[in-house]
Amino acid sequence: MRDEATGAFSYLAGCARTGAALLIDPVVSQTPLYLGMLAELGLHLEWVLETHLHADHITAADSLREWTHARIAVGGRSGISDADRLLDDGDEIACGDLRLRVLATPGHTPGCLSFLWDDRLFSGDSLLIGACGRTDEPGSNGACLYDSVVRRLFVLADETLVYPGHCLSGRRVSSIGEERESNPLFQDASRDSFATFKTTLSTGAQPDILPLALEANRHCGRLLKTEALKQRRVSARKQPCANHQYE
Repeated sequence: MRDEATGAFSYLAGCARTGAALLIDPVVSQTPLYLGMLAELGLHLEWVLETHLHADHITAADSLREWTHARIAVGGRSGISDADRLLDDGDEIACGDLRLRVLATPGHTPGCLSFLWDDRLFSGDSLLIGACGRTDEPGSNGACLYDSVVRRLFVLADETLVYPGHCLSGRRVSSIGEERESNPLFQDASRDSFATFKTTLSTGAQPDILPLALEANRHCGRLLKTEALKQRRVSARKQPCANHQYE
């Protein structure tokens, strides 16, 4: 599922035997869509998984937890609080008969995770199709991102399907073999050269970093009232005074 405003992808997977389901990287504006799909497919949501602390949209994690009583799982180094489970490299998420292995893939953010389900990789913003996550967000580290992609993801089987966190090229799925052979950001790039490379300049149009989204997502998408008021006051100060005429 794609959020048109940001190009962010969310992924729903369900167990045919038990009806248990999980959602990866849901967007709050799409909550009615997720609830409708769960009802239509006869699934009950057990897990909401976050690949990282998102900066371009507000996650639906907390909203879905309130609606469905699902549990939220995030990276232990993500900077996200109020989750039900903190994940580390090598952990496993069980959802009915589904088993997802957690891969720590830091770099885009310190707490980035990827999820490996059989021959499918949900790579978040670590590895995109013909691109990778930007390295100008809080805590970004180009050298770590290089290690995550080249030494953790590119060692997977060629036929592993890659489902990225964003759609920058118009495509929705790639493979490890294709990305290893043709992703231009990693062709003939050493770790040192990549570490100093501003990936944001070469990966196409990128969504804006939204401070309000970052603050909400640090609490699984719950916007604290004090922060909301603070942002509202800042916005109000920026608005020019207008002369109103009433008839």
